[in-house]
Amino acid sequence: MIDLAGKTALVTGANGALGRAVAARAAALGASLLLADRGFAADVAARHPQAWLLEIDLTEPAALAAALGDAGPVDALFNIAGGFAMGEASYDPQGRDWDAMFRINVDTLRHSLRAVVPGMVAQGRGSIVNVGAMAALKGQAGMSAYVASKSVVLRITESLSAEVRDRGVNVNAVLPSIIDTPANRAAMPKADPSRWVSPDDLANVICFLGSDAARAIHGALVPVTGRVG
Repeated sequence: MIDLAGKTALVTGANGALGRAVAARAAALGASLLLADRGFAADVAARHPQAWLLEIDLTEPAALAAALGDAGPVDALFNIAGGFAMGEASYDPQGRDWDAMFRINVDTLRHSLRAVVPGMVAQGRGSIVNVGAMAALKGQAGMSAYVASKSVVLRITESLSAEVRDRGVNVNAVLPSIIDTPANRAAMPKADPSRWVSPDDLANVICFLGSDAARAIHGALVPVTGRVG
């Protein structure tokens, strides 16, 4: 049984489609919430009146650590913040996607880990779930910046797991295919979203990995590719 009762869960990118789903599922499982993003729509505060809303720019190295202040120990860190860009070739002389993808997918992750992992190690417990991508398992035309940045997320997940598993901290990642979000539907109007991953289904997997039920899982890269049938 998945249970997050008594745990404090920090969700980054909490204003996005997946972040909202993870926050809702974590709350339903009994977690106290710390929600971090650049800003929040009014309905997020309405749905989680007891949550701490941290309006910060996660690309800034010290922003999260400063915002957490005296919030207390974090038991589960769900690193949802990230982004996607497609179309730029690997040899593009401008390389705007490259810088942007590493900033939003890698820097935000590293800054979150720096703010939270020392506390988890000190308390001898904690769970971290990062969001990778199935696309990052091999190179893709027009997606080199995104694929490279998400590949780094996978390697950080494995390395961090090896560093802290003996300190009571679990570190894993989910590898979704296309997530069924309003933005993806708008970008791919001719696609069949029934074959995509729903945010709620992905949130279930993420919250499982953040629970004590997954305490024996370390450094896993878990594919989440949607329902069959």
